Amino acid sequence: MGLRRRLTLAAAGAVAVAVVLAALVGYLAVRRELYGQVDDQLRRVADQPLRVPARVLADPGIEGGFPAQPGPRDGGRLYFALVDADGNVAAPPGQDLGLAPDATDRAVAAGRRGTVLRDRTVSGVHVRAITVRAGDVAVVAARPVDELDRVLGQLRLVLALVCVGGVGLAALLGRLVSRNLVAPITEVSAAAEHIARTDDLGRRIVVRRPDEVGELAGRFNTMLDRLEASRAELGEAVRAQRRLVADASHELRTPITSLRTNIEVLLDSSRPPGAGLPEDARARLLRDVEEQIEELGALVADLIELARGDEPPVQVEDVRLDELAAEAVDRARRHAPRLDWRLSAQPTVVTGVPDRLGRALNNLVDNAARHSPPAGTVEVRVDAGGIEVRDHGPGVEDADIPHLFDRFYRGAAARGTQGSGLGLAIVRQVAETHGGRATVVNAPGGGAAFRLELPAQLVGAPDGDGVTGR
Repeated sequence: MGLRRRLTLAAAGAVAVAVVLAALVGYLAVRRELYGQVDDQLRRVADQPLRVPARVLADPGIEGGFPAQPGPRDGGRLYFALVDADGNVAAPPGQDLGLAPDATDRAVAAGRRGTVLRDRTVSGVHVRAITVRAGDVAVVAARPVDELDRVLGQLRLVLALVCVGGVGLAALLGRLVSRNLVAPITEVSAAAEHIARTDDLGRRIVVRRPDEVGELAGRFNTMLDRLEASRAELGEAVRAQRRLVADASHELRTPITSLRTNIEVLLDSSRPPGAGLPEDARARLLRDVEEQIEELGALVADLIELARGDEPPVQVEDVRLDELAAEAVDRARRHAPRLDWRLSAQPTVVTGVPDRLGRALNNLVDNAARHSPPAGTVEVRVDAGGIEVRDHGPGVEDADIPHLFDRFYRGAAARGTQGSGLGLAIVRQVAETHGGRATVVNAPGGGAAFRLELPAQLVGAPDGDGVTGR
């Protein structure tokens, strides 16, 4: 059963219950009022002092013992009868209803019961009767209520028609209201069906009113917005992975081809008849092979690091940035002893993965070494904002700054130097997964200043005193 039909039936049912209850209460109130008037009339008769001689029962023609008849203002004719304890009945002339005394009448006449007011049927006539003791007999006063029954019957018919009409009107109004109420839900269902059929997340629902149903439509639109954004992010991630695979394949092809060529030359030179390579040429070729293997290993390591994507670090610990910087500078001095390495490091700690942070710092140091002039100076500084590495080389072209941390991007000043273009991309990825960012600016006086901004804190500083680098 559809929601609209259920709402219509629920509205009709609620109105039906309310109308039936109201009709029932109204009917009972009217009936009580009408019968109450008759009962009051009968009680007034019972309150009259009655002197009934015993000979009345022996001679029913005697009228002196009966109460006076009510006038027109009292609401109708009363009928009387006298009943003794043995069940003998006497009635005034012309008022014999054919009353058959019962045990209640005899008990009142004998004094075993008090006054009794009840409905009775006498000779097929519905009457309201009161039985009251007067002397040694009981006086039964009765009034026919068939006119009241006809009035109440007509009232029941009218109330039944009102109930039927009210329920029908409620069903009609409920159907009209439910159509407007269910319309947004129908739109939500249609939109969901459209999305399932066409895989199109661009459809939205018009929010017509600020109620619960309108709120449902708004939340459905918000869900679609998030799904569309997630799909766009997923598509971009897939495209980035495809670009990474394509670029990696291109980058791997050059060292592998060169390595294969050198190995083939070495193999050919070792076969007889021996027109082998001179010893110095063989040594140079072996050094080239060794360098190409190291380059290939570094490239594979960079690709593995980038393949982690933006996944957050799983196992983290407190890392001393100043100690990582000292290790990176010591390593750089061994690989580039001609440069002047200067370290200024405050005791600083950050929560993260030591290996990944160390790799990012080494990439920044190696990048500075490649772009520094002979005997140049490289400054490494660690503070509460993170790590800064500055060289005194040619600097960065303004057009290259927005793309310098992209994968496989080589700036104008770096295209003639060794490298795969992945080092700075790794720096940015490590920074973002640790809640920071990577930036570069051209420093005053020449050179470039690369900064790895991290949510770090000086050792010994109270919580909250560290600079986040944002």
